[in-house]
Amino acid sequence: MTEAAALPLVIFFGVVTVLLVRSREVNWWVAVLIFLFGLYVGQTPAVFMISDLVNWIFGRFTA
Repeated sequence: MTEAAALPLVIFFGVVTVLLVRSREVNWWVAVLIFLFGLYVGQTPAVFMISDLVNWIFGRFTA
């Protein structure tokens, strides 16, 4: 994933994380969003594997 493609995801996950933490509702899917936000921001080596998984999941919705 290129930096230009990751930036909108980082912004989206950041906004969603802030809104959900402010609403004080932290469910399992909220924890997943926070994890993905941290992963994309951190740009760890595991980001490529999880990025492929996210792209595969979203690809199933659009196909």
